[in-house]
Amino acid sequence: MKKEVMLVTGAGQISMAIARRIGFGKKIILGDKNIENANIIAKIMNEAGYDAVPFEMDLSSRESILAIIAETQKCGEIKYLVNGAGVSPSQAPIEAILKVDLYGTAVLLEEVGKVIAEGGCGVTISSQSGWRMPQLTAEEDRLLATTPTEELLSLDILQPENVRDTLHAYQLAKRCNEKRVMAECINWGKRGARLNDIAPGIIVTPLALDEFNGPRGDFYRNMFAKCPAGRPGTADEVANVAELLMGDKGAFITGSTFLIDGGATSSYFYGPLRPEG
Repeated sequence: MKKEVMLVTGAGQISMAIARRIGFGKKIILGDKNIENANIIAKIMNEAGYDAVPFEMDLSSRESILAIIAETQKCGEIKYLVNGAGVSPSQAPIEAILKVDLYGTAVLLEEVGKVIAEGGCGVTISSQSGWRMPQLTAEEDRLLATTPTEELLSLDILQPENVRDTLHAYQLAKRCNEKRVMAECINWGKRGARLNDIAPGIIVTPLALDEFNGPRGDFYRNMFAKCPAGRPGTADEVANVAELLMGDKGAFITGSTFLIDGGATSSYFYGPLRPEG
């Protein structure tokens, strides 16, 4: 029997947790810029009974995105997309964060949306960071949502003089992810498919450990200590949300962002994490 096909980008803990939760019995194409990461995650999954094939891909490159889509289509129509690829504020400079997390995600959602199977669904992973930046204007949000992908990085809001640091770049990218999902879900809907976004808070992954050990480590440790949950989250808890969004019980959910941060954003605005002044 022909298997349903799942495209997963970003060979990290969150992507793997989601793929393990909903990917059994499916053909999984697993893309990552670091092919060794993809090989390791694919090996772990295959030794647990899954069918995962590693593939080298660069989310910042439209050519690379089209290549992994073409490779995935060799297995059949793409029924599921899980996008967990990206870089964090401590891992890359401003330009790379915008090229990967903002532009690359927009291209991926656009291109997969052109070929997604009827009844298909996708989730992309953004971040709580998109919720804590200063409010953008309605026009700025509209531009992030609808500007043609090849023009996105030319927006005034994304020019070097308007981006303070890597954290601000990351916040802008994740805000764009959420707005892009709202706009792209309309196109996905024309094919009978759904698209949503998950915005995790601090989830214990290698990426998060880079942040804990980076220049903002104390800030992040303070954040989860003072959020209502009092702890960081796990990749499996993110997978719980993805399982809802990508299954039959989420059939009426599309174009939405689900914040899963242990209440850190609430605490930032209305509790002990609220900035002074």
